[in-house]
Amino acid sequence: MTAFTVNDRPVRYRMDPATPLLFALREASNLTGTKYGCGSGDCGACTVDIDGEAVRSCQISIADCEGRFVTTIEHLSLDRSHPVQQAWAVEQVTQCGFCEPGMIMAIAALLKRTPNPSDAEIEGAITNLCRCGIYPRVKPAIRRAIRIANGTERAAAAPPPGIRPADAARIVPALTPGE
Repeated sequence: MTAFTVNDRPVRYRMDPATPLLFALREASNLTGTKYGCGSGDCGACTVDIDGEAVRSCQISIADCEGRFVTTIEHLSLDRSHPVQQAWAVEQVTQCGFCEPGMIMAIAALLKRTPNPSDAEIEGAITNLCRCGIYPRVKPAIRRAIRIANGTERAAAAPPPGIRPADAARIVPALTPGE
């Protein structure tokens, strides 16, 4: 059994240790915000935060996550108050939405380790692919997220109509504790 922490909850997966983290998250933990895009690590739709680093979850096994801390888009902020999520809404970055969880997680990990990145650092860290072409709005959203994070700007983007914040990011444990 492989054990690590997902979204601040200890989990044990009774799966082949070679199973990609992406499939453990989606299939065993029902955390479907992490998207399957290409399966080869090229698109970034499956990006999650592992110990503060953006990692393509299709490229890392659950065995390699043993003892580590994994954060998915569902737990970035339960009420969508994270500066990147707020800036994303204010800048109206959204198109189809498929690439966005991975891109938001990559940006959040970048800003966690580099609170005021240069354009070159942003371009080096955000290599996610978007077929809809949201790229012109991403960098302004990142710059706005930096301002929100450092307190020089305020934003209060709400969840979509009809979705209560508590329902927007339900946490479902992978297994009952002790299993």
